[in-house]
Amino acid sequence: MIAAFAADLGSILEQTGWVARGVLALLLFFSVISWGMILQKLSLFGRLRRQSDQFLRIYRATRGVANPQALAAAGSPFANVYAAGYRELQFQVGTHPGNPEPPRLKSLAAVTVNMQLASAEEVRRVEKGMTWLATTGSVTPFIGLFGTVWGIIDAFSGLGTAGSASLRAVAPGISEALVTTAAGLFTAIPAVIFYNNFLGDIRDLAQRLDTFALEVTAQIEKTFS
Repeated sequence: MIAAFAADLGSILEQTGWVARGVLALLLFFSVISWGMILQKLSLFGRLRRQSDQFLRIYRATRGVANPQALAAAGSPFANVYAAGYRELQFQVGTHPGNPEPPRLKSLAAVTVNMQLASAEEVRRVEKGMTWLATTGSVTPFIGLFGTVWGIIDAFSGLGTAGSASLRAVAPGISEALVTTAAGLFTAIPAVIFYNNFLGDIRDLAQRLDTFALEVTAQIEKTFS
């Protein structure tokens, strides 16, 4: 069955003109890049979930403000956000030789801002490539539609050349139109589905990072108040 379908598709492609072939080549380019981006994002979000869950387990088990290196799970967005806040904390309360006073926190807001900046950077990092998926989902149906219109024009041209309304005269143009339409939808639909799925993952990550920053801020305030 698959072999018969491939043979029929090959026969249709042989009858298409240079415009339809150009449209199909452009759609294939969009599809290949999009699927590469989809697979990369699936791997990225899976890895981030594992690293983040591991980091949060270790952090919450320590019940204090620990050195980021002791918490492991390097590469997790939560680890990077925590490290940014910890660096600012160390800058403010770092030990000073000859100073008998206990370390005091100068500005909790500065620690919070550093974590928020790191959180925004982590979200921007995982957002890379999303523009391509959005562009693919919105543009490729119109590229396929262009091939459809051109195929219909070709079909009417075949009618004029043949001088009669026969199926043989219009078949190549209609086939060309349907193939480009199907190719446009085949390229656009996965891009739209995964774009919406990844967008939900990104929003969830941004919300969790903001919540985590508040959690760390509360812990720091409790420890150094």
